[in-house]
Amino acid sequence: MKVIEHLAKANKPLISFEIIPPKRGGNIRQLLQVLEDIVKYDPPFIDITSHAAEVIFEETSSGGLQMKIKRKRPGTLGICALIQNKYNIDAVPHVLCTGFTREETEDFLIELHYLGIDNVLAIRGDDSDYKKPLKFGRSVNEHAVDLISQLSSINSGKYLEEGLLDAQPMNFCIGTSGYPEKHFEAPNLITDIRYTKAKVDAGADYIVTQMFYNNQAFFNYHDLCRKEGITAPIIPGLKIITSKDHIKSLPKNFYIDIPQDLADEIEAAKPEHVMEVGVNWTLKQVEELLNSNVPGIHFYIMQSSAPMKMLMKKLKI
Repeated sequence: MKVIEHLAKANKPLISFEIIPPKRGGNIRQLLQVLEDIVKYDPPFIDITSHAAEVIFEETSSGGLQMKIKRKRPGTLGICALIQNKYNIDAVPHVLCTGFTREETEDFLIELHYLGIDNVLAIRGDDSDYKKPLKFGRSVNEHAVDLISQLSSINSGKYLEEGLLDAQPMNFCIGTSGYPEKHFEAPNLITDIRYTKAKVDAGADYIVTQMFYNNQAFFNYHDLCRKEGITAPIIPGLKIITSKDHIKSLPKNFYIDIPQDLADEIEAAKPEHVMEVGVNWTLKQVEELLNSNVPGIHFYIMQSSAPMKMLMKKLKI
């Protein structure tokens, strides 16, 4: 079932999750345990992140630096198949511009279609030092709006190779990202929202936001989106802070603000109590968001279900 169908049929706000595949060569057991934990909460869909290649430099025995191209976290397709067919939960794989050609994207979408997966989240992806060489006339999507246009074309049965006699339309529900505190590359929030509207106009069906810790930022973002003519559902995304390092690493990596009250409370807490502080803060966010009739809440849990389990014990829904 499509994400927008889940939203339309729901008689209460939906709770969904986002997970991350194990590192290359890693063990999937931890992720399987996470899945066993979160399926108990009956999520209508689960997002699975995707990661492109990156350039790393390793020091050689002679003291020089050697460039290597590393694929960070493969496994998105296999995990999607597991979620879709073992747990009967709709999988939402992330599809990226960065690190993939349009031809590779089309192949990936065809494989998803074979698996009966109806949903994707289309994003540009993090910028990296690695630029995929383009050979044999291949091309790339520079921006998320370009990727969404490609998805919309495939939904209409238009493939990169013209004249395919058996080309069938697909039927993907397309999600995209939104930034309550604006994307760091945008000059201001209104401009960023207009970029988001372009993605919706190109075919995106719903929006999932970047994490935030001040609900007023989301409410302001939501209202501005509506004023700019965006009518697609907007699902707030939340992440529970679980370590003191988060109040530095999250702003650095995701360009978000941590409210002073929360930062002070985390700084004052003993390390073993930080997760409880984070859970209690998120609990207040969730209660306020639910009282404001959001269509659902999307939790970035990545590879640990412990904070989510603590939150769900306190959350009465």
